Amino acid sequence: MINKDQLMHHIKCKVGDVGKYVLLPGDPGRVSKIAAYLDDAKHVQTNREYEIWTGYLEGEKVSVMSTGMGGPSAAIGLEELKMIGADTFIRIGTCGGIDPSLEPGTLIIPTGAIRKDGTGKEYVPVEFPAVPDFELVTALKAASDKLGYTNALGIVECKDSYYGQHSPERMPVKYELQQKWEAWKMAGAIGSEMESSTLFIVSSVLRVRCATVLLLCRNREREDSMNTGLVRVTEIAPAIETAVNALRNVITNDKKIK
Repeated sequence: MINKDQLMHHIKCKVGDVGKYVLLPGDPGRVSKIAAYLDDAKHVQTNREYEIWTGYLEGEKVSVMSTGMGGPSAAIGLEELKMIGADTFIRIGTCGGIDPSLEPGTLIIPTGAIRKDGTGKEYVPVEFPAVPDFELVTALKAASDKLGYTNALGIVECKDSYYGQHSPERMPVKYELQQKWEAWKMAGAIGSEMESSTLFIVSSVLRVRCATVLLLCRNREREDSMNTGLVRVTEIAPAIETAVNALRNVITNDKKIK
């Protein structure tokens, strides 16, 4: 049982500092940009990779917290947010492409994640699937459609090594990295990132809701197969707007249930 005045060890927040609804970018630099979409948003805390702001949507307290890069820090942040009352999470991030048909700028909404991360294995065996909350996925899809943003639903790969993906040929385990990448493509995976599988697994264990929306920044598979040249999209506002509008609808529906 958490004392209401007890600060969490890593995020340095206590009960009341955050809302039950939390938006989770990886990059601390994106937190204030996302918080600008909230009403009366204020900075709460900064510690390590965790930058936290809290404001309001539809009259409900909503927080934004960065998780840093990769599964370990994302899991710690999610655990501590849950301990102080949060129960609904939407990750806002970026990814690379696996499906060559997808253009950079597409919003990817994962329906599941390939568990290449190490953190989730310390929660449940790898046979347990990493899947998001269906209600949140549905809300993200509806919000993206309403806003007119191109989106794709499907499986994403979640790895622990950024450069293992981007330059596998120089790794001693290149045989495994390259063969599995081809397997993901053949099986229909659409994107690659680093946090969703961990967040989905931890959320399942904690019995909380979690989903993800990702901006497809670059698709090297498309560049290679279609000779498009380098195309990179970095404007993450569509992903933010999709997540915020989805969360508005979730909050409204939660109020009806109450």
